[in-house]
Amino acid sequence: MKRRTFLPTLFAFFCSLLITVSCAQNAPQADAPADAPASATAGEPVKLGYSSWAGWWPWAIAEEEGLFEKNGANVELIWFDGYLESIQSLAAGQLDANSQTLNDTISFAGDAVNGMVAVLVNDNSAGNDKVIGAEGIDTVADLAGKTVALEEGVVGDFLLSLALEEAGLTRDAVEIKNLETGAAATAFAAEQVDGFAGWVPFWETALSREGSQELASSADFPGAIPDLLVVTQKLIDSRPDQVQALVNTWFDILAFIEENPERANEIMAKRASVSDTEFEKYTEGTKIFTLDENLEAFSAGGDDMKYMPYASQKMAEFMVELKFIPEAPDLEAILDDQFIKAYTAKK
Repeated sequence: MKRRTFLPTLFAFFCSLLITVSCAQNAPQADAPADAPASATAGEPVKLGYSSWAGWWPWAIAEEEGLFEKNGANVELIWFDGYLESIQSLAAGQLDANSQTLNDTISFAGDAVNGMVAVLVNDNSAGNDKVIGAEGIDTVADLAGKTVALEEGVVGDFLLSLALEEAGLTRDAVEIKNLETGAAATAFAAEQVDGFAGWVPFWETALSREGSQELASSADFPGAIPDLLVVTQKLIDSRPDQVQALVNTWFDILAFIEENPERANEIMAKRASVSDTEFEKYTEGTKIFTLDENLEAFSAGGDDMKYMPYASQKMAEFMVELKFIPEAPDLEAILDDQFIKAYTAKK
């Protein structure tokens, strides 16, 4: 479940990549209902990518239950076993839309051939990303002078920086051991380092170390890790009706989950290939956003991470400081709430 990475230097390579998807993906779509809008069957399908994160599993419900067709969305839903590959495919123009985080959208937006624009917040990580400390390290402040294993530039790194800042420290207060996230968790579990930062399921490996404990999580920083529906600017310009149809479909999905929880959970768990126990754990650490929470997240409400204009500025500064991107993209251009507002107006 590798996700949330900043690797824009690969862009020259991924323009040549073919879209590689799980062989289990994409059952044939059902015929559109007779009363579906004409756009449901007109034109090329919108290629929408998604991968294994609890906030994105609900897209499988739309495919299984005909909710795309109901809303006039002509969609080819594409499952990616590798999250990074889905971002690469959107950046290279091989997808029209993708499920990805705000930080990755900022990271890849500058080089995306058709632009990248967030139009919907699916969820926020609400505990599925954690900072873990060894026995005797009881607070984030206790990490000062210690070695923390993490994958530099990814969300675990950003979460650690936020936690250190809240504790009155900077990232320079700790020694970073840069490892791929799975290797970082293994190094911590093997007592080679003092701390770890990363996401589920890797922090489960970290917590297997005797005496280890959670020091901070994404639940402590609402808004810091938003998971989004991101579309190309080209799609917005050429087929805004399809973007609106995707947004409308999402809220129909949420209504279906509320009205049919057992069927919804069955579809999502099957798509994710996780056990019932894992499903419950991963969904508990994921806060699905309501319409009102979407409107709030897109607004310039103030200096708080729950507001994406502010969060995107903080993330961009972080990435530029670490030299993961040479400069920040146009942050206003990557956030577009017109489709959320249009859905609200029609309710």
